[in-house]
Amino acid sequence: MAIESIYKLHYSMVQALIVNNNGSADDARDIFQEAMIVLYEKASSGTFELTSQLKTYIYSICRRLWLKRLQQQQKFVPDIAALDEMVLVEDELEHHDRKNSELMMMEKAMLSLGEPCKSLLESYYLQKKNMTEIAGDFGYTNADNAKNQKYKCLMRLKKIFFAEYKNNR
Repeated sequence: MAIESIYKLHYSMVQALIVNNNGSADDARDIFQEAMIVLYEKASSGTFELTSQLKTYIYSICRRLWLKRLQQQQKFVPDIAALDEMVLVEDELEHHDRKNSELMMMEKAMLSLGEPCKSLLESYYLQKKNMTEIAGDFGYTNADNAKNQKYKCLMRLKKIFFAEYKNNR
């Protein structure tokens, strides 16, 4: 079905927009659903003409709906007209796509990193453990040794990531 395809292709973009701007996954689902209603109503009107990519159109609808909701919740009170002048939707989409691509390369690099480096970096950066905890978890004699190992793992990760990054440019 067309709606399923639209959802599969574009929902993650909308979710990233909402979650990165004071929203939740539930908010993203609500906004996406509202955007689908807007899209359906426009398409059913008989006068609708899509002048951009569907992705850009959906993003624009969701962005406006989200800004409106934030404004109603008084979490964000911009002049929406001025905001449109400041950031072009296409530029924002390009930035999102580039970031998404970089995150996928980082995930691939993390998978290539191997153990114990992968777990050590996840403990520090994702689980926010301190070096003393990490030293205990990984069997290092002290926090300084854990810190040195983390540095070596990070350098290895950077090497893997930038090799992939350079190949995809």
